[in-house]
Amino acid sequence: MVHIIIAPDSFKGTATAEQAARLLGEGVRSVIRDAQITLAPMADGGEGTAATFSGETITLPTTDAAGRLTEASYIFDGSTAYIDIAAASGLPAVADNTVPLTGDTYGTGVLIADAQTRGATRIVLCLGGSATTDAGTGILVALGATPMDEAGYSLRKGGGSLGALASIDTAQLNIPAAALEWVLLTDVTATVPEAATVYAPQKGASTEDVALLESALIHTAVTLGIDPQTPGFGAAGAVPVGIHWLSTMLHGTDSHVHVLPGAPLVADALGLVESIPQANLVITGEGRFDAQSLTGKVVGTIADIVAGTGATLAIAAGRIDADPGPGVITAAMGEPVDVEKQLFEAGAQIAADYLRISTAQG
Repeated sequence: MVHIIIAPDSFKGTATAEQAARLLGEGVRSVIRDAQITLAPMADGGEGTAATFSGETITLPTTDAAGRLTEASYIFDGSTAYIDIAAASGLPAVADNTVPLTGDTYGTGVLIADAQTRGATRIVLCLGGSATTDAGTGILVALGATPMDEAGYSLRKGGGSLGALASIDTAQLNIPAAALEWVLLTDVTATVPEAATVYAPQKGASTEDVALLESALIHTAVTLGIDPQTPGFGAAGAVPVGIHWLSTMLHGTDSHVHVLPGAPLVADALGLVESIPQANLVITGEGRFDAQSLTGKVVGTIADIVAGTGATLAIAAGRIDADPGPGVITAAMGEPVDVEKQLFEAGAQIAADYLRISTAQG
């Protein structure tokens, strides 16, 4: 019997990781009817990562990146809260009116504070998909810390005002929430300047906005004692800067804050390091496979685990814009038209290619 593991990322805007895994699996089953198929939808710290963990779904009122009332959910297992920053502070909610200079992460801070009141001792904050470039200062405000200028006035919300940051007032700090263990899952290795130069344009920033934000974020990092060139600290508009400062300020060291690539942690939580070596075929995928896909993303993480095992790797994607290497089966689906049908057909094509290759080798 052929053992197949299907572990895709989401296909952004068209299919969740769960939907992609199911449809690819149905396509595989149409060709290899007696296959043993394990669905393991993946995430890399971006939107949807929290849902890959087990626990109760908590939903409550909060605000989006523009400050408008919304609802957002997180996963709570009794001790750890798994929170997507995109749940409250994500880009889709403000796509109609982006807020590159004034958007903030306050709504995410509301979720964090709520989790602490329910007994959370650890926050796993998944950093992909934010609409903000505020260095996490919105979260700090939600937890009772106030960014101040040189004259002692509180700053306006958002990254656009951070160039005037002189200090952070902690007189009203929610210490129990701020003192939690923090795990910050990144889906990029961006530095603080790159939060502005690479990612702010995707959040509606003009050329002038980018220059302002880059200067403001570098100033903020330096003011808070953080090297702006630290890889990963530019994730989610440089949220790790604010959280790292907060935790270090309270504990005296950074021992309670951990900035980690998201995909390997999710893969470990799903048991893929142990199960993939037992598989014959491993299928992963994403919307577009390119050179960045192999640098900490889901596809690259799965490829790293498959390497050195006897399993065959297959990649399904809307577009294949890079060479995945020898022996990898690929299925390019094209522009999304009927995504359910395209994912089904990609799974069927991969299964047929696997059988053909196995027959030729055997």
